[in-house]
Amino acid sequence: MDRWQALPLWDDPVQDAVPSAAPVSADAAPIAPAASDRRWCDTVGVFDLETTGVDVTVDRVVTAHVGVLGPGGEPLSARSWLADPGIEIPEGATAVHGITTAHARAHGRPAVDVVAEVVAALRELFAAGIPIVAYNAPYDFSLLKYEALRHGIEPIIDPAPVIDPLVLDKAHDRYRKGKRTLEVVAAHYAVTLTGAHDAAADAIAAGRVAQALAERFGLDAPAHELHTQQIGWARAQAESLTEYFIRIGRLDPSDALDGSWPIR
Repeated sequence: MDRWQALPLWDDPVQDAVPSAAPVSADAAPIAPAASDRRWCDTVGVFDLETTGVDVTVDRVVTAHVGVLGPGGEPLSARSWLADPGIEIPEGATAVHGITTAHARAHGRPAVDVVAEVVAALRELFAAGIPIVAYNAPYDFSLLKYEALRHGIEPIIDPAPVIDPLVLDKAHDRYRKGKRTLEVVAAHYAVTLTGAHDAAADAIAAGRVAQALAERFGLDAPAHELHTQQIGWARAQAESLTEYFIRIGRLDPSDALDGSWPIR
């Protein structure tokens, strides 16, 4: 079996409602490194996690998706996972992604196996020279790092190149008002997001948003250069938000938001 064909690991109505995550033929050609004369956005990896909560140090993976999109945003390859996280899934988390503790225990695979396979899938794409898109990358990559450490798996401690549409959107359309959630930003760039908070749907939408940003703002620098630029932009964005929160009284002046990117 091709390791990159889509794997329908559970019978989930939200997943079934996402046509963009359709299975890829097992005899599809393997993904090759992007040629030097191609733009980074012509072939992008995509990555997303749905989890038990928002604390990257203690919360766990519930579902995951890693895939590859072609120049028009079409899925070239995809793999999805459902894990039994080994802890109760809080009702608040279930309300977001739809996965209950009972469902994860009955249909999910051991977390150690899922985490190992997700890490291996990401390593494979990085080794092939394919940039990986993750919306709000520090969340997904950091949580995966702590999950790997928890299960005795060598973590990805310096993922690169990473493309984060949240950082890019804030950097290139700084003064646009309104929320910057994936749903809102996808709509702004005319990217359809069906079944939000499904790992496959979110990952694919984020990849297409990154491609739309590349077209809108002419982001033609090599992926590694863009990765380095995002480190500075993310730090500056955190500093600006820290100043704003202190000014409105939501943050103590002795505190500061962590601007580390793409992993904390």
